[in-house]
Amino acid sequence: MTGSEIRAKFLEYMKENGHAVVPSSSLVPDDPSVLLTTAGMQQFKKYYTGEADALKDFGAKSTASAQKSFRTSDIESVGDESHLTFFEMLGNFSFGGYFKKEAITYAFEFITKVMGLTISYVTVFKGSDAVPKDEESKRLWNELGITDVREEGMEDVFWGPTGASGPCGPTTEVYLKNSTGQDIEVWNVVFNQFFYSGSREDLLANNPERQLTPLETPGIDTGMGLERLTMISQNTPTIFDTDLFKTPFEFLFENKNLDARSARIMADHLRASTFLLADGVRPSNKERGYILRRLIRRLLVIAKKNLVGQEDLLAYIKKVVNYYGAYYLELKMDEGTVMDEFTLEAKKFSNTLDKGLREFDKRYPDAHSKDLVSTEIGKDSFDLYQTYGFPIEVIRELLEGRNYKFNEEEFRAKLDEEFKHHQEISRAGIEKKFGGHGLILDTGELKAGSEEELKIVTRLHTATHMLQQALRMVLGEEVHQAGSDITVERARFDFTFPRKVTPEEIAEVEKIVNQKIAEDLPMQKVTLPKEEAEKTGALYFFKEKYPDPVSVYYIGKDIETAFSKEFCGGPHVTHTGEIGKFKIGKEEGIGAGLRRIRVTVS
Repeated sequence: MTGSEIRAKFLEYMKENGHAVVPSSSLVPDDPSVLLTTAGMQQFKKYYTGEADALKDFGAKSTASAQKSFRTSDIESVGDESHLTFFEMLGNFSFGGYFKKEAITYAFEFITKVMGLTISYVTVFKGSDAVPKDEESKRLWNELGITDVREEGMEDVFWGPTGASGPCGPTTEVYLKNSTGQDIEVWNVVFNQFFYSGSREDLLANNPERQLTPLETPGIDTGMGLERLTMISQNTPTIFDTDLFKTPFEFLFENKNLDARSARIMADHLRASTFLLADGVRPSNKERGYILRRLIRRLLVIAKKNLVGQEDLLAYIKKVVNYYGAYYLELKMDEGTVMDEFTLEAKKFSNTLDKGLREFDKRYPDAHSKDLVSTEIGKDSFDLYQTYGFPIEVIRELLEGRNYKFNEEEFRAKLDEEFKHHQEISRAGIEKKFGGHGLILDTGELKAGSEEELKIVTRLHTATHMLQQALRMVLGEEVHQAGSDITVERARFDFTFPRKVTPEEIAEVEKIVNQKIAEDLPMQKVTLPKEEAEKTGALYFFKEKYPDPVSVYYIGKDIETAFSKEFCGGPHVTHTGEIGKFKIGKEEGIGAGLRRIRVTVS
């Protein structure tokens, strides 16, 4: 059974058992407290807390998905037989639809009956001072014939929360044997019974300032790694021997210039970079952009050292798109952008890569020793990072490859020193710009550095209301807001839509907005009870929690005939003529069924 067939079987099984199949969310999450999507439940957090209604949004209290996921904690470990950065997480979720008995039964039936595999053993939560032992799960597994039920503690079988706070609870894990007889955790079934007001680190440290409170409606959150399940199903020794890697990277693994570790790093980083680029992440020197840059530059160094050309790398990216694009449609829709952005980053780095490698050869000739040479080179090697743009993993691998001891503490101390220096320079710049006050104007929804900047972002904010309405007029009412971000330079608007918007459609949307700006329509506000406001047909962001009563801003003479009407907190222009010339810039895909538009006003 191929990886694609396993993914399809899982989703079909869950659909047959009353789950609404929901597309994967983007690797770029709505939650600002996390850089990237690390689990399938992230897009469903508000359904566990009652802030959103699954029955209303999905037509069912239970959902299932195959979620694109990325975990940065494993970047340095990639290259062995099991670690990945990007992976697929199969999951079923319930928000008051069912609880432990059904969740455990689904796990048992899918593994043993649909997949025809044998469960080795399972784990359950042994209890803590705050949460009692999970006797019910142990009994349910025993009733299904699983007698090897092992008890573990908070660090192992108590999951969550993700980000700064969120749902969490005890788990039960399912272990299967791989081809070498080793027990591998494949499925983690989480019983979301609590909400924690802090991070997981706070929870494990028993932070007295954070609270663990029972959820009004307990829920189910499960995650099963597709790569691991495929490895066991196909009886392969590693995840890299499954068709999930062998099909797109067949010739990479057969390249005699590459050792196994280098081939695995390149395969993982190529696949991960392709998905990140397709979801709108761009290489940069901060946050998720820097994670992407680390991946691309690391694989470029390995490629350079092992005589793998850039055309070969682009060919592998195309194979990833072809193999995964049947399910993750955004890969095919944005293939050209992915190729262009990868090529651009490779070109930027190639200008310094050769110089950096020559400098490395000059500074660190091969030590020719069985033991690592103990030299304090953390600060010295920092220059490879700062001047030549080498990621930390690359620096470590280059040094250790020549028997030099990489002093990571020294390196990071130097990094902190440089960061503090940069902060001081930035602070001085802010004080100069804002007369020594470092002023940030905050209206609640919009932030700006001056009154003039606030006027610009207010114009852009109002323009996004008009943009959404124009998109719905041109593309249809399936368009809904999925997120937004406004700066002084531009507005970014994310929306639901299954395909690329054509240039003709873009032109029509732009024309409608500019026409309504030219009409100089009034922007007005009415405050209504939430239920009454919904009846007006006003649009609202379904993931947002609104007050009751709610403010409805509308563009036009009255709310019944308004061109645009939305739940919003403001501020806005008083007349559309204040917005000025409206221009659409880039339009791109950022995930399955999700698009992004950037706009400017002048």
